[in-house]
Amino acid sequence: MTERAERTRRRYRTGDKELDTNIAKLVEASGISNDSDLVAEMITACFRVARDRSDRGEMKLVNAALKEFAYAFKVFKQYRGVRKVSIFGSSRSDPEDPNYQCARMFAEEIAERGWMVITGAGPGIMEAGHEGAGAERSFGANIRLPMDIEPNVVIEGDPKLINFKYFFTRKVTFLKESHAFALFPGGFGTLDETFELLTLMQTGKSDLHPVVLMEAEGGRYWSDWRRFIEGHLAGQGLISPEDMDLVHITDSIKSAVAEIEGFYRNYHSQRYVDGVLVLRLQRLPDERALARLAEEFADILRSGTLRAVEPSEAEVEEGDFPELARLALDFNQRSYGRLRRFIDALNEH
Repeated sequence: MTERAERTRRRYRTGDKELDTNIAKLVEASGISNDSDLVAEMITACFRVARDRSDRGEMKLVNAALKEFAYAFKVFKQYRGVRKVSIFGSSRSDPEDPNYQCARMFAEEIAERGWMVITGAGPGIMEAGHEGAGAERSFGANIRLPMDIEPNVVIEGDPKLINFKYFFTRKVTFLKESHAFALFPGGFGTLDETFELLTLMQTGKSDLHPVVLMEAEGGRYWSDWRRFIEGHLAGQGLISPEDMDLVHITDSIKSAVAEIEGFYRNYHSQRYVDGVLVLRLQRLPDERALARLAEEFADILRSGTLRAVEPSEAEVEEGDFPELARLALDFNQRSYGRLRRFIDALNEH
């Protein structure tokens, strides 16, 4: 089944024909033409929440989440063409902390290369990221907490500051808008972000992105973390050894920047088309290199081999980078650490 046929087949309804008809009329009267089917389904979902007798607390959650997503999309929309790196780390680091200085210098370096920076907008490592990048190249994704922590002075009052009520809407925004992640030493929140990023990539619920675990020279935070992961998780078969290929651990700003920029040297993005993984590239390897890669990475394929393809009808229709070269593979949807290494190999061409 093609992507277009799949979209046409799926219909989400209230179960009330008259109400469904009125929703369709409302969408038509709004003048919305692009993605009107999705607009109708969102309205339908709201009616179903109400008709299923959800309590007021549940309805407030849905309402707030939808509004937070809508506002975040609006803020980021005008910066869609700019790559962004999210920086995570302790809010308790002060300016004398070597990790604070490391985060500031990393943000300054990556911003000078045309990237923008997203942080949680608080103090500590978050403020260091904004300080290094400067307000003009910074976004703040602030979370409203009971202790009423104010946004840092760099991003406070900036139109690129977004205030979230819920952690989950904030996390989705970080993931959706970021092309890379740099994580510095921190507490529960930082480790939560680390494991969530890796879980989403390990399970294929997120596209692959460069994830750099970074700290000031001489630190042991991430090296001790890696020892635990390799000894207890990989060592006991709770994860695959190649899952560690999803992260890059370093205390070098130069290495961190090279890891992030190198990921996009040739690779651009990915999309599933009729169940087949399509990697969008700046340029395709030649036939000899392609044959060599197909042999080296045959273990990640369910069937067939690597092949160059044209953009799908849906990609052309949606303007989803139809100008880029494309490589299709029947990926097994398990070996994401190996897929990361495959992307690294493509970036060498």
